[in-house]
Amino acid sequence: MNRPLLVEVTRGDLVESVHGVAACAVDARGITLYEAGDVDAPVYLRSAAKPFIAAAVLESGAGERFGFDAREIAVMSGSHTGEPFHVDAVRSMLKKIGMDASALQCGVHWPYDEAATNALRREGQEPTVLHNNCSGKHAGILALCKAIGADTATYLLADNPAERRILDFCARLSDDDAASWPVGTDGCGIPVYATSLKNAALSFARMASLRGIGERDATALRAVREAMVAHPEYVAGTNQFDTELMTAAGGNVAAKAGAEGVHGAAAIAQGLGYVSKVLDGGARARGPSTIAVLRGLGVLSATQAAALGRFGAPSVYNRAGRLVGEIRVFPGAVEKANV
Repeated sequence: MNRPLLVEVTRGDLVESVHGVAACAVDARGITLYEAGDVDAPVYLRSAAKPFIAAAVLESGAGERFGFDAREIAVMSGSHTGEPFHVDAVRSMLKKIGMDASALQCGVHWPYDEAATNALRREGQEPTVLHNNCSGKHAGILALCKAIGADTATYLLADNPAERRILDFCARLSDDDAASWPVGTDGCGIPVYATSLKNAALSFARMASLRGIGERDATALRAVREAMVAHPEYVAGTNQFDTELMTAAGGNVAAKAGAEGVHGAAAIAQGLGYVSKVLDGGARARGPSTIAVLRGLGVLSATQAAALGRFGAPSVYNRAGRLVGEIRVFPGAVEKANV
């Protein structure tokens, strides 16, 4: 079996920890362009599947019916950090579908953005369900329910027609059978599916190329892709990896991270899809591995990769703020993987 890509964490002159990363890139025909590790083992895509969930919402006609704009589509596709503009976008979506925050069942947590959290605390406020990083996706699924006449109160259940429609849409993109998928429960409560990295990469390749799929699916994916690259800050947040990656790529990459070290990217000009999974779930290996492989595939130029340096080779600091190490892809690891 092909070996996983290795990401090292150094301290001084020693390698203190190593993360293994399984990864795969394919074109729209499903031809493998890059692989590392076991690319056939099932992996829960977690939030990396959000662009496809958003596209399933749009394919139903809900986007046109409720007049969602590009920023709202981007936040529906994203895992936002709870900044005020994120909250405003989700609130706007709910208003357009005639519902309020009480309909969201994703739970409450403090914003991932430190400034947003500090602002709430200074004002003596608690976070609401709107600050949940998945609130945009949940608002989109509620819109899907209303568009097809499904029960909005049970939208988290796998047998709700909206969730079945989402799973069927995602399965079409990856040439899978939704009935055979392992399906679990995501952190926000919705059904989450597992597929192989190779099949997941095909989904992102089809998002990049809009080939090998039906016209309605392609139209929906195009709208999501265009919203993400136009408004990457709504997909992630200020100074976040996906925001910076899409910005540095100049509109050529639509990227989405998922929990437990998952990451997906659609390279538009190259028509390829890339998906990776840090095997131990460590998110700190996601940036270095993604940037190294996208650079190796010619998706990112040397200049673009350099602009992402703080994600490609993050520094390790001690408590006093002194530089003591770095996180880096094992030298030569990308070149040694099967292509």
